Amino acid sequence: MSHRPKTALAMSPEAAAAVLDPGVLAALREVCDLAPGPILDDFTTERARAVLREVEVLVTGWGCPPLDAAVLDVAPRLRAVVHAAGTVRGHVTEACWDRGIEVSSAAAANALPVAEYTVAMILLTGKRVLERAREFRATRSGDDWLVSPRDVGNFGRTVGLLSASMIGRRVVELLRPYDLRVLLHDPYLAAEDAAALGVEAVGIGELFARSDVVSVHTPLLPETHGLVSGALIDSMPPGAVLINTARGAVVDQDALAEAAAGGRVRAVLDVTDPEVLPAGHPLWDCDDVLITPHLAGSQGNELRRLADSAVAEVGRWAAGVGFAHPVRRERLAFLA
Repeated sequence: MSHRPKTALAMSPEAAAAVLDPGVLAALREVCDLAPGPILDDFTTERARAVLREVEVLVTGWGCPPLDAAVLDVAPRLRAVVHAAGTVRGHVTEACWDRGIEVSSAAAANALPVAEYTVAMILLTGKRVLERAREFRATRSGDDWLVSPRDVGNFGRTVGLLSASMIGRRVVELLRPYDLRVLLHDPYLAAEDAAALGVEAVGIGELFARSDVVSVHTPLLPETHGLVSGALIDSMPPGAVLINTARGAVVDQDALAEAAAGGRVRAVLDVTDPEVLPAGHPLWDCDDVLITPHLAGSQGNELRRLADSAVAEVGRWAAGVGFAHPVRRERLAFLA
Protein backbone atom coordinates (compact mmCIF):
# COMPACT_ATOMS: atom_id res chain seq x y z
CA MET A 1 0.00 0.00 0.00
CA SER A 2 1.42 3.40 -1.04
CA HIS A 3 2.24 6.13 1.40
CA ARG A 4 2.90 9.72 0.44
CA PRO A 5 6.60 10.38 1.12
CA LYS A 6 7.65 13.88 1.98
CA THR A 7 9.48 15.03 -1.13
CA ALA A 8 11.45 18.10 -2.14
CA LEU A 9 12.87 19.36 -5.42
CA ALA A 10 16.57 20.21 -5.70
CA MET A 11 18.05 21.67 -8.89
CA SER A 12 18.95 24.99 -10.47
CA PRO A 13 16.15 27.47 -11.21
CA GLU A 14 16.93 27.11 -14.92
CA ALA A 15 16.59 23.31 -14.80
CA ALA A 16 13.38 23.57 -12.83
CA ALA A 17 11.86 25.99 -15.35
CA ALA A 18 12.80 23.68 -18.23
CA VAL A 19 11.77 20.33 -16.74
CA LEU A 20 9.01 20.98 -14.21
CA ASP A 21 5.92 22.37 -15.91
CA PRO A 22 2.61 22.61 -14.02
CA GLY A 23 1.46 19.24 -15.32
CA VAL A 24 4.57 17.55 -13.93
CA LEU A 25 4.17 19.21 -10.54
CA ALA A 26 0.52 18.15 -10.42
CA ALA A 27 1.50 14.57 -11.25
CA LEU A 28 4.13 14.60 -8.51
CA ARG A 29 1.60 15.81 -5.95
CA GLU A 30 -0.54 12.79 -6.80
CA VAL A 31 2.15 10.41 -5.51
CA CYS A 32 3.94 12.37 -2.78
CA ASP A 33 3.69 15.18 -0.26
CA LEU A 34 5.64 17.81 -2.19
CA ALA A 35 7.30 20.59 -0.22
CA PRO A 36 6.18 24.05 -1.33
CA GLY A 37 8.61 26.17 -3.34
CA PRO A 38 11.02 27.71 -3.86
CA ILE A 39 13.02 24.79 -5.24
CA LEU A 40 16.24 24.04 -3.39
CA ASP A 41 19.46 25.07 -5.12
CA ASP A 42 21.48 25.85 -1.98
CA PHE A 43 21.48 23.41 0.93
CA THR A 44 23.07 25.87 3.37
CA THR A 45 20.09 28.18 3.88
CA GLU A 46 17.81 27.98 6.90
CA ARG A 47 14.82 27.14 4.74
CA ALA A 48 16.72 24.36 2.98
CA ARG A 49 17.82 22.88 6.28
CA ALA A 50 14.23 22.96 7.54
CA VAL A 51 13.01 21.12 4.43
CA LEU A 52 15.85 18.60 4.55
CA ARG A 53 15.02 17.70 8.16
CA GLU A 54 11.66 16.29 7.02
CA VAL A 55 12.31 15.02 3.51
CA GLU A 56 12.27 11.32 2.55
CA VAL A 57 12.76 11.70 -1.20
CA LEU A 58 14.68 14.29 -3.18
CA VAL A 59 13.81 14.79 -6.83
CA THR A 60 16.97 16.28 -8.29
CA GLY A 61 18.02 17.78 -11.60
CA TRP A 62 20.83 19.66 -13.26
CA GLY A 63 22.43 22.05 -10.77
CA CYS A 64 21.62 20.10 -7.63
CA PRO A 65 24.33 20.80 -5.02
CA PRO A 66 26.38 17.82 -3.79
CA LEU A 67 24.68 15.61 -1.22
CA ASP A 68 27.71 15.29 1.00
CA ALA A 69 27.96 14.12 4.60
CA ALA A 70 27.24 17.59 5.98
CA VAL A 71 24.00 17.81 4.00
CA LEU A 72 22.96 14.30 4.95
CA ASP A 73 23.54 15.11 8.62
CA VAL A 74 20.59 17.52 8.46
CA ALA A 75 18.47 15.11 6.40
CA PRO A 76 18.07 12.13 8.76
CA ARG A 77 14.91 10.86 7.04
CA LEU A 78 16.22 10.98 3.47
CA ARG A 79 15.91 7.54 1.90
CA ALA A 80 15.84 8.08 -1.86
CA VAL A 81 17.15 10.36 -4.61
CA VAL A 82 15.28 10.44 -7.92
CA HIS A 83 17.27 12.27 -10.60
CA ALA A 84 15.23 13.83 -13.41
CA ALA A 85 18.28 13.85 -15.69
CA GLY A 86 21.14 11.53 -16.67
CA THR A 87 24.34 11.13 -14.68
CA VAL A 88 24.26 11.42 -10.89
CA ARG A 89 28.00 11.92 -10.58
CA GLY A 90 27.72 15.62 -9.80
CA HIS A 91 25.61 15.35 -6.66
CA VAL A 92 25.37 11.77 -5.36
CA THR A 93 28.45 11.33 -3.17
CA GLU A 94 30.02 8.39 -1.38
CA ALA A 95 28.19 9.53 1.75
CA CYS A 96 24.88 8.74 0.01
CA TRP A 97 25.93 5.18 -0.75
CA ASP A 98 27.33 4.77 2.77
CA ARG A 99 23.95 5.81 4.18
CA GLY A 100 22.15 3.27 2.00
CA ILE A 101 20.17 5.89 0.12
CA GLU A 102 18.43 4.46 -2.95
CA VAL A 103 19.19 6.28 -6.20
CA SER A 104 17.32 6.40 -9.49
CA SER A 105 18.17 8.22 -12.71
CA ALA A 106 16.35 9.18 -15.90
CA ALA A 107 19.42 8.19 -17.91
CA ALA A 108 17.37 5.63 -19.83
CA ALA A 109 14.92 8.34 -20.88
CA ASN A 110 17.78 10.63 -21.87
CA ALA A 111 19.39 7.83 -23.91
CA LEU A 112 16.59 7.77 -26.47
CA PRO A 113 17.13 11.19 -28.11
CA VAL A 114 20.88 10.55 -28.21
CA ALA A 115 20.26 7.23 -29.93
CA GLU A 116 17.79 8.89 -32.32
CA TYR A 117 20.39 11.54 -33.22
CA THR A 118 22.96 8.82 -33.79
CA VAL A 119 20.74 6.79 -36.10
CA ALA A 120 19.77 9.92 -38.02
CA MET A 121 23.42 10.78 -38.57
CA ILE A 122 24.29 7.23 -39.60
CA LEU A 123 21.61 7.33 -42.28
CA LEU A 124 22.34 10.89 -43.43
CA THR A 125 26.07 10.29 -43.75
CA GLY A 126 25.39 7.06 -45.64
CA LYS A 127 23.58 9.11 -48.29
CA ARG A 128 26.30 11.80 -48.06
CA VAL A 129 23.51 14.31 -47.53
CA LEU A 130 25.58 17.17 -46.13
CA GLU A 131 28.27 17.30 -48.81
CA ARG A 132 25.81 16.67 -51.64
CA ALA A 133 23.53 19.43 -50.34
CA ARG A 134 26.53 21.76 -50.14
CA GLU A 135 27.48 20.94 -53.73
CA PHE A 136 23.86 21.38 -54.86
CA ARG A 137 23.73 24.82 -53.26
CA ALA A 138 26.97 25.78 -55.01
CA THR A 139 26.12 24.46 -58.49
CA ARG A 140 22.32 24.83 -58.42
CA SER A 141 22.11 22.13 -61.06
CA GLY A 142 20.59 18.65 -61.07
CA ASP A 143 22.27 15.47 -59.87
CA ASP A 144 22.44 12.33 -62.01
CA TRP A 145 21.42 9.71 -59.46
CA LEU A 146 22.20 6.86 -61.87
CA VAL A 147 25.92 7.59 -61.63
CA SER A 148 26.11 7.93 -57.84
CA PRO A 149 29.26 6.27 -56.46
CA ARG A 150 28.85 2.74 -55.10
CA ASP A 151 29.75 3.91 -51.59
CA VAL A 152 26.64 6.14 -51.44
CA GLY A 153 23.71 4.58 -49.61
CA ASN A 154 22.88 2.51 -46.55
CA PHE A 155 22.30 -0.96 -47.98
CA GLY A 156 24.72 -3.43 -46.40
CA ARG A 157 26.72 -0.69 -44.70
CA THR A 158 28.77 -1.70 -41.65
CA VAL A 159 28.16 0.25 -38.46
CA GLY A 160 30.54 -0.10 -35.54
CA LEU A 161 29.44 0.83 -32.03
CA LEU A 162 32.05 1.56 -29.38
CA SER A 163 30.58 0.45 -26.02
CA ALA A 164 27.46 -1.45 -25.06
CA SER A 165 26.37 1.44 -22.88
CA MET A 166 22.73 2.30 -22.31
CA ILE A 167 22.83 4.55 -25.37
CA GLY A 168 24.82 2.05 -27.41
CA ARG A 169 22.24 -0.66 -26.73
CA ARG A 170 19.41 1.72 -27.66
CA VAL A 171 21.17 2.44 -30.97
CA VAL A 172 21.30 -1.31 -31.62
CA GLU A 173 17.52 -1.51 -31.11
CA LEU A 174 16.80 1.42 -33.40
CA LEU A 175 19.04 0.07 -36.17
CA ARG A 176 17.22 -3.26 -36.42
CA PRO A 177 14.78 -2.24 -39.21
CA TYR A 178 17.65 -1.23 -41.52
CA ASP A 179 19.80 -3.33 -43.84
CA LEU A 180 22.96 -2.70 -41.88
CA ARG A 181 25.64 -4.92 -40.39
CA VAL A 182 26.34 -3.96 -36.75
CA LEU A 183 29.65 -4.58 -34.99
CA LEU A 184 30.16 -3.85 -31.31
CA HIS A 185 33.21 -3.52 -29.12
CA ASP A 186 32.94 -3.54 -25.36
CA PRO A 187 35.54 -5.29 -23.18
CA TYR A 188 32.86 -6.01 -20.56
CA LEU A 189 30.33 -7.55 -22.96
CA ALA A 190 29.96 -11.33 -22.72
CA ALA A 191 29.64 -13.31 -25.96
CA GLU A 192 26.16 -14.49 -25.06
CA ASP A 193 25.05 -10.89 -24.45
CA ALA A 194 26.36 -9.86 -27.87
CA ALA A 195 24.45 -12.73 -29.43
CA ALA A 196 21.28 -11.68 -27.62
CA LEU A 197 21.71 -8.15 -28.97
CA GLY A 198 22.10 -9.52 -32.48
CA VAL A 199 25.48 -7.89 -33.07
CA GLU A 200 28.95 -9.17 -33.89
CA ALA A 201 31.38 -8.62 -31.02
CA VAL A 202 34.84 -7.62 -32.23
CA GLY A 203 38.05 -6.14 -30.92
CA ILE A 204 38.51 -2.40 -31.06
CA GLY A 205 41.04 -2.57 -33.89
CA GLU A 206 38.72 -4.70 -36.01
CA LEU A 207 35.82 -2.38 -35.24
CA PHE A 208 37.60 0.62 -36.74
CA ALA A 209 39.16 -1.27 -39.64
CA ARG A 210 35.89 -2.83 -40.82
CA SER A 211 33.28 -0.15 -40.15
CA ASP A 212 31.94 2.39 -42.63
CA VAL A 213 30.81 4.41 -39.63
CA VAL A 214 31.93 4.19 -36.00
CA SER A 215 29.73 5.69 -33.30
CA VAL A 216 31.31 6.37 -29.90
CA HIS A 217 29.21 5.67 -26.81
CA THR A 218 31.81 4.98 -24.14
CA PRO A 219 31.81 7.00 -20.89
CA LEU A 220 34.80 9.20 -20.15
CA LEU A 221 36.92 7.31 -17.63
CA PRO A 222 40.67 7.47 -16.99
CA GLU A 223 41.13 4.40 -19.18
CA THR A 224 39.00 5.79 -22.04
CA HIS A 225 40.64 9.22 -22.26
CA GLY A 226 42.02 9.40 -25.80
CA LEU A 227 40.80 5.85 -26.49
CA VAL A 228 39.97 6.71 -30.10
CA SER A 229 43.59 7.24 -31.05
CA GLY A 230 45.23 8.48 -34.20
CA ALA A 231 46.16 4.92 -35.11
CA LEU A 232 42.53 3.79 -34.90
CA ILE A 233 41.34 6.78 -36.91
CA ASP A 234 43.96 6.11 -39.58
CA SER A 235 42.83 2.49 -39.81
CA MET A 236 39.28 3.46 -40.84
CA PRO A 237 38.30 2.78 -44.46
CA PRO A 238 38.59 5.80 -46.81
CA GLY A 239 35.55 8.04 -46.43
CA ALA A 240 34.41 6.35 -43.20
CA VAL A 241 32.57 8.42 -40.60
CA LEU A 242 33.30 8.89 -36.91
CA ILE A 243 30.29 9.95 -34.80
CA ASN A 244 30.84 11.09 -31.23
CA THR A 245 27.92 11.77 -28.88
CA ALA A 246 29.78 10.59 -25.75
CA ARG A 247 32.55 12.88 -24.49
CA GLY A 248 35.01 14.88 -26.56
CA ALA A 249 38.08 13.72 -24.64
CA VAL A 250 37.49 10.10 -25.68
CA VAL A 251 38.73 11.07 -29.18
CA ASP A 252 42.18 12.31 -30.21
CA GLN A 253 40.84 15.48 -31.84
CA ASP A 254 44.17 16.55 -33.33
CA ALA A 255 44.49 13.24 -35.16
CA LEU A 256 40.87 13.47 -36.28
CA ALA A 257 41.38 17.00 -37.61
CA GLU A 258 44.42 15.89 -39.58
CA ALA A 259 42.58 12.90 -41.07
CA ALA A 260 39.49 14.95 -41.91
CA ALA A 261 41.49 17.81 -43.43
CA GLY A 262 43.22 15.26 -45.65
CA GLY A 263 39.88 13.91 -46.83
CA ARG A 264 40.51 10.46 -45.38
CA VAL A 265 37.58 10.38 -42.92
CA ARG A 266 34.41 12.28 -42.15
CA ALA A 267 33.00 13.10 -38.71
CA VAL A 268 29.89 14.14 -36.82
CA LEU A 269 30.71 15.60 -33.42
CA ASP A 270 28.06 16.56 -30.90
CA VAL A 271 30.70 16.77 -28.17
CA THR A 272 34.22 18.18 -28.21
CA ASP A 273 37.00 18.90 -25.74
CA PRO A 274 36.61 21.66 -24.68
CA GLU A 275 32.84 21.74 -25.09
CA VAL A 276 33.14 24.71 -27.46
CA LEU A 277 36.30 24.42 -29.52
CA PRO A 278 38.54 27.49 -29.80
CA ALA A 279 37.60 29.62 -32.80
CA GLY A 280 40.85 28.71 -34.56
CA HIS A 281 40.63 24.95 -34.10
CA PRO A 282 41.14 23.17 -37.44
CA LEU A 283 38.04 21.00 -37.02
CA TRP A 284 35.87 24.08 -37.65
CA ASP A 285 37.32 24.40 -41.14
CA CYS A 286 36.96 20.76 -42.22
CA ASP A 287 34.24 20.51 -44.86
CA ASP A 288 33.57 16.88 -43.98
CA VAL A 289 33.09 17.51 -40.25
CA LEU A 290 29.70 18.46 -38.80
CA ILE A 291 29.90 19.94 -35.29
CA THR A 292 26.66 20.38 -33.36
CA PRO A 293 26.35 22.16 -29.98
CA HIS A 294 25.77 19.16 -27.67
CA LEU A 295 22.14 18.92 -28.75
CA ALA A 296 21.71 15.14 -29.02
CA GLY A 297 20.50 14.75 -25.44
CA SER A 298 17.07 15.76 -24.19
CA GLN A 299 15.99 19.27 -25.18
CA GLY A 300 12.72 21.10 -25.62
CA ASN A 301 9.73 18.77 -25.45
CA GLU A 302 12.03 15.80 -24.83
CA LEU A 303 12.60 17.07 -21.29
CA ARG A 304 9.06 15.96 -20.46
CA ARG A 305 10.23 12.35 -20.87
CA LEU A 306 12.77 12.91 -18.07
CA ALA A 307 10.13 14.45 -15.84
CA ASP A 308 7.65 11.66 -16.49
CA SER A 309 10.34 9.11 -15.65
CA ALA A 310 11.03 10.84 -12.32
CA VAL A 311 7.34 11.01 -11.42
CA ALA A 312 6.94 7.30 -12.16
CA GLU A 313 9.96 6.44 -10.02
CA VAL A 314 8.64 8.42 -7.04
CA GLY A 315 5.33 6.58 -7.42
CA ARG A 316 7.07 3.21 -7.52
CA TRP A 317 9.14 4.04 -4.44
CA ALA A 318 6.06 5.23 -2.58
CA ALA A 319 4.30 1.97 -3.47
CA GLY A 320 7.24 -0.06 -2.19
CA VAL A 321 7.91 -1.83 -5.50
CA GLY A 322 11.42 -0.46 -6.08
CA PHE A 323 12.86 1.68 -8.81
CA ALA A 324 12.59 0.69 -12.45
CA HIS A 325 15.88 2.50 -13.18
CA PRO A 326 18.10 2.16 -10.12
CA VAL A 327 21.69 3.37 -10.05
CA ARG A 328 23.97 0.84 -8.36
CA ARG A 329 27.08 1.90 -6.50
CA GLU A 330 29.10 -0.94 -7.99
CA ARG A 331 28.15 0.10 -11.54
CA LEU A 332 28.82 3.82 -11.12
CA ALA A 333 32.42 3.58 -12.32
CA PHE A 334 31.23 2.30 -15.71
CA LEU A 335 28.49 4.88 -16.25
CA ALA A 336 28.70 8.20 -18.06
